[in-house]
Amino acid sequence: MADKAYTHSLREFVEQRVMPQGDDIDARDVYPVELARELAVQGFSSITLPTEYGGGGHEFSYAVALFEEVSVGSAALGVSLLTIFQAQTIIRLFGSESLQQRYLPRFAQGMLSSYALTESAHGSDIRSLDTKATRDGDEWVLRGEKHFITSSSAAEFFVILAETPVGVSAFAVPRDVPHLTVYEGRNSATFGLRNGPHMNLRLEDVRVPLDHLIGTEGKGVRQAVTTLDYSRTLAAAISIGIARAAFDAAYAHVARRVAFDQTVLGFQGIQWYFAEALADIDASRLQVFHAARALDTHDDIDRYGSEAKLRAAQVATRTASMAVQVCGAHGTMVNSPFGRYLRDAKTYEIAGGSTEILKNTIGKYLMRGAKAAATP
Repeated sequence: MADKAYTHSLREFVEQRVMPQGDDIDARDVYPVELARELAVQGFSSITLPTEYGGGGHEFSYAVALFEEVSVGSAALGVSLLTIFQAQTIIRLFGSESLQQRYLPRFAQGMLSSYALTESAHGSDIRSLDTKATRDGDEWVLRGEKHFITSSSAAEFFVILAETPVGVSAFAVPRDVPHLTVYEGRNSATFGLRNGPHMNLRLEDVRVPLDHLIGTEGKGVRQAVTTLDYSRTLAAAISIGIARAAFDAAYAHVARRVAFDQTVLGFQGIQWYFAEALADIDASRLQVFHAARALDTHDDIDRYGSEAKLRAAQVATRTASMAVQVCGAHGTMVNSPFGRYLRDAKTYEIAGGSTEILKNTIGKYLMRGAKAAATP
């Protein structure tokens, strides 16, 4: 678990700055730029970056605590931080020294970023792409479109997958390069995790220096998937934050709501709802912190990250649904937060690695074990 003083400072920030804005961020579907900048100034959004790049240099339990606490106040802010973390991670793990020196310190200074993998014709299948990249002298030239990109409405920097003659590769692309257009498509809004419209990117002969190729040409899929393995643990922490928010709000309501001469919480059946939810949340949180420890030790991160996100997203949806149920009519009111919690929770059973993709990843781990056991 993370240091108690660190967690306390996070919780204070969330209570004072994030919670009062959570409903408004969701209702207006806006990227919470100011809050993201504030988290960067306080060192939270670069908590695991090495100190030589201005980061905190902490283990991943600190990141897990960050994403859970922030998401109690606003899951949309949690998702905004997640795309920043994804860009940090792929550059930290695979980027050249010049690329790391150029961009990693900027994350500590508050640079907002987005992870642009998706295309309209491919979805989760990034093994072949319509966006192409070719080398022209000392530059890469990118052409194509990316669709439905999270955090893209405010991002100042993109990690973009494009296919070269060698294969799918990853590129670092600042937003302000010529011939990069960010526009809002027809299907840009979601009903949950609303941190601004999911914009489309149009690249019309966008040029970046050679060192803006991240890692090895043709290895972009492996690099992107490894980065997703890291970020799924933090996505799981976001789901725990959503579950906690729903639990806490419902608990406060039934503890003060009186019906039939006693509080609603006084009914044994209601207590059972909360007992199961609390056990679910506590167990799932332990699983998330175990996955964070696996990130530090590089131990089967695909397995543990996928397991953590699979379970946490289900727990969040169950808890949010329970919260609506026990609050009765109040739980269904538009001006109560329970609809937001339920929408955010359900959306994260799909976004960032759907339930089915996560099960496939765990299944691949099982198959590797079976093949290893069968090898003489």
